[in-house]
Amino acid sequence: MLKGKSAIVTGSTSGIGLGIAQVLASQGINLVINGFGEAAAIEKERNGIEQKYGVKCVYSPADMRKPEQIREMVGLAQTSFGTLDILVNNAGIQFTARTEAFPEEKWDAIIAINLSSTFHAMKAALPGMQQRNFGRIINIASVHGLIGSKEKLPYVAAKHGVVGMTKVVALENATSNITCNSICPGWVLTPLVQKQIDDKAAKEGISVEEASKHLLGEKQPSQRFATPEQMGAAVLFLCSDAGSSITGVSLPVDGGWTAQ
Repeated sequence: MLKGKSAIVTGSTSGIGLGIAQVLASQGINLVINGFGEAAAIEKERNGIEQKYGVKCVYSPADMRKPEQIREMVGLAQTSFGTLDILVNNAGIQFTARTEAFPEEKWDAIIAINLSSTFHAMKAALPGMQQRNFGRIINIASVHGLIGSKEKLPYVAAKHGVVGMTKVVALENATSNITCNSICPGWVLTPLVQKQIDDKAAKEGISVEEASKHLLGEKQPSQRFATPEQMGAAVLFLCSDAGSSITGVSLPVDGGWTAQ
């Protein structure tokens, strides 16, 4: 039922976003991908998606800190494909420090990219969805949208805000065929997380395998990392007809983290 529809996935040049984009493309969904990186690597990924899945894929360099560029990205999807049916707000950054030592510029950047960009993208996308009476908005929050952790004040604040915004948009569109949900991942094995593992191993003089176990052992009872492709499968379910009566929920995909 989703073949021929179109989607934006922000922050999709690597990690969770790329996994989501590939899963959507595998179902015949045309894509706008977005994110930072080397131009040649991004073009290779964009072209690879088109060739492998037989869909149209365009790239938007929109900076998620800049509302006008977010609006242009939504316009790009609409002009490229005629409609924007699915919006996946995934872009995010992280920085850790105690509250009293947290750099103010890092607060501003995390709130802008992890929280405000989600608002600006939804605001730009909703009128077209409402006109056609179809839309699927999936906001990639985090377990930190449901619980707290030390030294992550702006990240936790932003992700709690994303969960709250998701509920409001769901309620505002509840009588239509537009749903809005959030997915709350725990530890997902991405290049960024792999770097954390490698850094931990080097700092503590332990093996990468041991560092992985330590990282998971602190929080994730399953003792297994989730994968970007599993996040994509969750997004796909929420976009499908089977998920059409699910709206306003925050779905943890966290190996039992929030069950504790």
